[in-house]
Amino acid sequence: MSDLDTDLIVEERVTPVTNEGGDHERFAHYVKKSAILPSSVEGTPLEALCGKKWVPTRDPSKFPVCPECKEIYEGLLT
Repeated sequence: MSDLDTDLIVEERVTPVTNEGGDHERFAHYVKKSAILPSSVEGTPLEALCGKKWVPTRDPSKFPVCPECKEIYEGLLT
């Protein structure tokens, strides 16, 4: 599995880690697929492509995709 494999996941707790403000908690974010299972089992935080760090607990399909994650991901594909 390559490092570019990603999946959508979204957070329940709002705990911004980045210094900039923003709406990170209102979006589904792209993360490495290989990090999702350990996060759900061990409760370890994930880091999205945009830099958002959180422990996911919500269904990502209920949220729009983070525009910053999407832009970064599309840039990795080119």
